[in-house]
Amino acid sequence: MVRAVADWWDAVELWLTQLSFVFQVVLAVVVVLPLCWGVAVGVDRLVDRVAALVDARVAARRAGRNQ
Repeated sequence: MVRAVADWWDAVELWLTQLSFVFQVVLAVVVVLPLCWGVAVGVDRLVDRVAALVDARVAARRAGRNQ
């Protein structure tokens, strides 16, 4: 299975390197830019959720101490 994936990746890499520079840049912008944007949005949402959980726990501990 790993060998098949490696062979596929080698074929894609060979195809990509044989394209002209302009097409490589266009392909990178069309594929990599949205992918990076999606990862950034996902990380942002994850960090927001973790921060909200931490804030809720800190607030609960402070409320418990004040009683």
